[in-house]
Amino acid sequence: MTVPEQDPAVSAARMVSSFLEQRKEQIAQRWADTPLFRSVFTVSRDEAVEACTAVVDALSEVAADGRLEDIGAPGFTPVRDQLGRMTQNRARSGYAPSQIADEVAALRLPVMGLLREEFADPAAPQAQECVLALTLLLGTLRLVVMETALDANTELIERQRQQLLEVATPVIKLWEGTVAVPLIGTLDSARSQVVMESLLEAIVDQRARYAILDITGVPTVDSLVAQHLMKTVAAARLMGAECIVSGIRPAIAQTIVQLGIDLGSVLTRSSLADALAYALGRQGIEVSRAHADASAR
Repeated sequence: MTVPEQDPAVSAARMVSSFLEQRKEQIAQRWADTPLFRSVFTVSRDEAVEACTAVVDALSEVAADGRLEDIGAPGFTPVRDQLGRMTQNRARSGYAPSQIADEVAALRLPVMGLLREEFADPAAPQAQECVLALTLLLGTLRLVVMETALDANTELIERQRQQLLEVATPVIKLWEGTVAVPLIGTLDSARSQVVMESLLEAIVDQRARYAILDITGVPTVDSLVAQHLMKTVAAARLMGAECIVSGIRPAIAQTIVQLGIDLGSVLTRSSLADALAYALGRQGIEVSRAHADASAR
């Protein structure tokens, strides 16, 4: 391995790039047996070797650019998704981030042994420079793996959060043309948006003329929550449905008055049952209570 006279660090980076390109098949074969790759590609070893080869190619490109410590180097782009899937697989198996980082660090030993074979004297300055360059490069790979894993986990958590929001805000068909959203827990901007979207979709799908927002299970109402309710009511009206807010408890009613929030344009009822009775009555369906003596017969 020879290169023209130049800065030792640049020379070492290019030598490492050349080494990785020339010995990538051997490196891939050795890496395919490490826990990081073997745990993911369990069906076929050839798939593991192919994945390892792609990572070696990425490292070679990064080294050729001389960006040994740059986790944003373009060379890493093609393998980021693959590295993310690998780390997610380990995380699902119960591995902590530190254990995953150790598995990435374990890739160093097989490739370092091959690098030292390139030099007649492994203790020579040029050999030491290449060892240092490869160490820096593999350290950067370790950071890329952890960053990719964190990004993937963040996306997964966000998807799960969105799914939980949708599950926590079901739209129920109470009667033909009447739907309801029973709200339980704290309302924030994200959840309020899900409520609005789910309700509007239900209005269209069910051709609902009446939509009930029941806030019996909402512990507190502040100005922000009130604004979200007003926006949802307005959006439902634009879709051709009359919106009714039910379940306003005495404490919440006092809070709304104290905050000076004007709900005068919003139709309200004390309970979900009253709201449903109103909606049914507007559709010409009479709701009456059976007499106690009649039920006893």
